[in-house]
Amino acid sequence: GPCTECACSSGKEPTKDPSHTKKKENGDGVFVPKIFFGTRTHKQIAQISRELKRTAYSAVPMTILSSRDYTCIHPVVSHSASNRNEMCVELLDGKHGKSCAYYHGTHKISEHHALQSAQGVYQAWDIEDLVSLGRKLRACAYFAARELMVGADIVFCPYNYLLDPQIRESMEINLKGQVVILDEAHNIEDCARESVSYSVTEGQLRAAREELDFMVTNNIRQKHHEPLRAVCCSLI
Repeated sequence: GPCTECACSSGKEPTKDPSHTKKKENGDGVFVPKIFFGTRTHKQIAQISRELKRTAYSAVPMTILSSRDYTCIHPVVSHSASNRNEMCVELLDGKHGKSCAYYHGTHKISEHHALQSAQGVYQAWDIEDLVSLGRKLRACAYFAARELMVGADIVFCPYNYLLDPQIRESMEINLKGQVVILDEAHNIEDCARESVSYSVTEGQLRAAREELDFMVTNNIRQKHHEPLRAVCCSLI
């Protein structure tokens, strides 16, 4: 039957203060929460976006947050086997006198989606659609997805974007007062464990011990470096 809380199917004006909204702190208007939909893998996001297309909510503003491995279209960075994040940051910093023309065209994608919405032809999309559009417009799909988060009602992303505090901070995700949906939530435990785990090689430990040896030998903050050296030695 018709929705009793909003105007989506009844054709009536929504009530002044429906239960799914709350007053802003300054009293102006209402705050409508975003839906953050977390999945285990990027591949599952593609499946969910296909299902969204088939619903009455296909035209709802959305975005998909993903890594540069899936969204970078720079001809050098995207085909590099090394760390794409570092290469991207170097280009944005203008090191070696080079920059990224795709980054400076980021706004083209959000403008394209805004135009589609105004024309009534906006539809849910997946990462491949965004990357194809980025290539066509010569615009960065990675930063465009982040830019689209501002006006999105639904944000799709892998679990770790919601669970890992460092990723949340770097992606400027604020979950306070928002709606969080976790698909296949029985996988959360493993994802949470990975978010607070770190792997190091024996070579890295030996290099760290040598540096700590140098610090202790030269009497540089001995009381701090001696315990760290002991940890490295015990792990080795």
